[in-house]
Amino acid sequence: MAKNGEVGDGHRNGAVKHRSQFFNEHTGKWQKRDTATGRIMDVKADDEKFKGVRKEKSSK
Repeated sequence: MAKNGEVGDGHRNGAVKHRSQFFNEHTGKWQKRDTATGRIMDVKADDEKFKGVRKEKSSK
């Protein structure tokens, strides 16, 4: 049976809270947003999504 590792073992248990991600079609990159303030926190350098961060529903 699997179990969660020890604290500080270098990986995350569960999802990242209070953040969401969306795909910016103008730049072709994924961006991470703070859901409390709505500000953009980070932009991915590659074309992959952020791990463990929920996706926003598209407005289309």
